[in-house]
Amino acid sequence: MKRFSTLAAIMATTLALAACSGEREASIQYPAAKRGDTVDDYFGTKVPAPYRWMEELNSDPVKQWVGAENDLTRRYLEKIPVRGWIDRRLTELWNYPKAGVPDEEGGRLFFSRNSGLQNQSVVYAQEGLDGEPRKLIDPNERWPKGEMALAGWTPSPDGRYLAYRLSEGGSDWETVHVLDVASGETLPDAIQWVKFSGIAWTRDARGFFYSRYPKPPEGEAISQKVTNQKLYYHELGTDQSSDRLIYERPDRPRWIVGGDVSDDGRYLYVYLFNGTAHKNELYCADMGDPAAPTVDAGLEPLYTDNDAVYEVAGHVGDSVYLHTTRDAPRGRIVATSFSDPAPEHWHEVVSQGEGVIAGAGLVGGKLVVRSEVAAKSRLDLYATGGEHLSEIQLPGLGSVRRVTGHADSSNLFFSFASFLSPSAVYRYDLDGGKLTEFFRPEMDFDASKYVTEQVFYDSRDGTRVPMFITHRKVMELDGSHPTILYGYGGFNITVTPRFNPVYAMWMDLGGVYAVANLRGGGTYGEEWHQAGMLGNKQNVFDDFAWAAKYLVEQGYTSRDHLGIMGYSNGGLLVGASITQRPDLFGAAYAGAGVLDMLRYQEFSGGDLWAPEYGSSDNEDAFGWLYKYSPLHNIEEGACYPPTIITTADHDDRVVPSHSYKFAAALQHAQGCDKPVLIRIETETSHGYMPTDKRIEQTADVWSFEAYNLGLREPPASD
Repeated sequence: MKRFSTLAAIMATTLALAACSGEREASIQYPAAKRGDTVDDYFGTKVPAPYRWMEELNSDPVKQWVGAENDLTRRYLEKIPVRGWIDRRLTELWNYPKAGVPDEEGGRLFFSRNSGLQNQSVVYAQEGLDGEPRKLIDPNERWPKGEMALAGWTPSPDGRYLAYRLSEGGSDWETVHVLDVASGETLPDAIQWVKFSGIAWTRDARGFFYSRYPKPPEGEAISQKVTNQKLYYHELGTDQSSDRLIYERPDRPRWIVGGDVSDDGRYLYVYLFNGTAHKNELYCADMGDPAAPTVDAGLEPLYTDNDAVYEVAGHVGDSVYLHTTRDAPRGRIVATSFSDPAPEHWHEVVSQGEGVIAGAGLVGGKLVVRSEVAAKSRLDLYATGGEHLSEIQLPGLGSVRRVTGHADSSNLFFSFASFLSPSAVYRYDLDGGKLTEFFRPEMDFDASKYVTEQVFYDSRDGTRVPMFITHRKVMELDGSHPTILYGYGGFNITVTPRFNPVYAMWMDLGGVYAVANLRGGGTYGEEWHQAGMLGNKQNVFDDFAWAAKYLVEQGYTSRDHLGIMGYSNGGLLVGASITQRPDLFGAAYAGAGVLDMLRYQEFSGGDLWAPEYGSSDNEDAFGWLYKYSPLHNIEEGACYPPTIITTADHDDRVVPSHSYKFAAALQHAQGCDKPVLIRIETETSHGYMPTDKRIEQTADVWSFEAYNLGLREPPASD
């Protein structure tokens, strides 16, 4: 099964609203955090680093400080009057069935489902479209507390095997195991130290390609800087030590290497990425007979300038269909050939259009193109000669999150969601042109009371920025409504409409939810991305600040009722926003943020982000990083908005020391009584959290925001 794009309410009841500026919290006594005398020298600029000791994640002082901070945060949150209602309502809303998009292999459909509150989704298989689902892997039975994460799975082309990935606490480090689908038995194969890798089976189902790093030093798996990823082939029934090395680039130690196999099993595609840069090199090997492939056949370079995206959508004979951003920053589809791939001989099949092409694949003899038009999804069908056949009509304003299909099958599966409707799974019959529901969830939420609108506002420099605003249909724009503004702004990632039960809870409380599609993301293609990266990063923070101004000026909310949120790169956004404009927001949440911009590259996969941010090892980049780095722009005595920070002790993507240092520095500098709290979760990671812990943390974060935006009581009956 090919997965496209391999390369990622307002109040109707009486509420007691009190502006937090009118009420002062009792003075908070923060846990002691010693300030060391370490000073770094960057090109003659002396930069104090008083919390360098917090980078020693396993040290006793760090563990003691973490425990004390968690105790403080728990005591604060327990006193919030609306916390109990939020937790109960969120649990009710979360308890609805969920399902993933199926992979079709060997006549079987493989998919995940969650009954509602299961800590992790369960993997099922069924025979054909109408078969009875059969449980294959239930991580909840094996790990009831969710301490081991089922990170992903990939069925073999004949449907006989399922390669599945486990990670402790959801770490990015994964171990691959293989399940015999018929018997339900796990084979002896165990592939360790896999990270940032997919699984690509050969057509004969005798093995798969995967990427791994060298084993990190004992006890340093979370923070160890990762370099020298290599592509291997594992043959079933053999020890990992005998896996064949397929490709490595010791001259490019921070680059990512990944493998994919063509739908017919003949070709191996090798992608090489400079960290997280939105462009790649592409190599290809003809493995010959798919029933007996030569897995170590010689690789031939197709595109090695590292100047654009080059992603294979499919092939027919010698003809290759390529999704590329070369001479098309919003993407286009071209036809080329294995024998003559030179760009000057390309034939354009799908031209660059208004939207951004997010992925494409050859399904049932047709090209399926997924686009995003101003952050809203669209699906189109094209003939291989370029004729536009039809647009697949989607249920509304929302996003297609995943598309699967095969070149020799008429079944196309995809999911669709919006801010007001949870993810549903659809099947489109390419032969009959009929769209049917494969799975639709039901939940306790009346979406008819609410609406999502898309607006466009002017940023600081006049750039028009789109923003989604979801709220109750009947709402007076009087500035009284508690509002959450979310943003990301980086890595060419577009925040499209998606559903989360917390949005429904927030609108039950009378809240407004807004998402700004900032520069640095991919809303309008690579040019939009580049306008918010490297030395242009300040544009992202300006776009966010001007989104806040728009919400206030238009009467959705006021400064005291406006909270902001962001996670990961979005945590950086929040950190920079409150250190640059502490007066603009009523409350803030920074989740797992990249907050020390001068040392992020020293840990785990941080060095992979250098193409996006720049590195303090470079003098020019140091200049712009130092200017906005949240940790280094905290001012002693300034009054920062009520702020809650979260991280996880197993986060080996954005290591927790970012959040530790930022929280300690902000608490030390805070010049008023507004709280600064940090919440550190255990046995979870950057992207993984079992459902019970996710609900608990979500309730904590949104209770903090609600309370500090003036919400003191739960809503009366609607």
